[in-house]
Amino acid sequence: MSKKIFLILSGIGLFFIFIFFSFLVHKNLFTHFDFNMTVRFQDHISRRFDEVFSLLSDVGQFQVMLVVLLIVAGILFFRRKFLAATSALVLFVGFHVIELYGKFFVNHPPPPHFLLRTKQLIDFPQFYVRSEFSYPSGHAGRAAFLSTFLLIIVLSNKKFSPRFKAMLAALIIGYDLVMCISRIYLGEHWSSDVIGGTILGTALGLVSGSFLLGNHQKKPSV
Repeated sequence: MSKKIFLILSGIGLFFIFIFFSFLVHKNLFTHFDFNMTVRFQDHISRRFDEVFSLLSDVGQFQVMLVVLLIVAGILFFRRKFLAATSALVLFVGFHVIELYGKFFVNHPPPPHFLLRTKQLIDFPQFYVRSEFSYPSGHAGRAAFLSTFLLIIVLSNKKFSPRFKAMLAALIIGYDLVMCISRIYLGEHWSSDVIGGTILGTALGLVSGSFLLGNHQKKPSV
């Protein structure tokens, strides 16, 4: 099995896991887990991180992530990887379509206001908008999508040394972890929102990233 097919199948498999997990969230099976995780994060993380995590709220906005993705797609277009660039943009939009569907139809209210610790650093208009339902987390999903796509770019680049690849991968994964923690700590999302968003973003990121890989097949020997 080629790496490309493996990534596509992995993405499809994760997408079905997301659907099943969404059903469990809709049935409110994670209520106690969600509340306990939020309380634990807020009890064990210093309030000095409020502004740092709040900055991630702004960095993870749709507008900022779209600009980053457009830059990456532009580089790919320049390198004649048209299908990979196009699929990344299409599936990025597709993620938000699914996200909106979840926030309309998955019965999962966001954390109560008394748990919210986000500080307004940049005046985005949507800062004051709180969706009726919070599943899945758009910030976690966007971070997972872009990080998965970038990881495939990094790991498939033959010009990078193993040490450099490991360093870049650690930075990308570290950003994802901090973003996910910030969503829970700030009271923006429950843990299940973050898990669902991460699964969905990773699934679509794997599928889009698969187009970065060529179809290298060995010719049969005569």
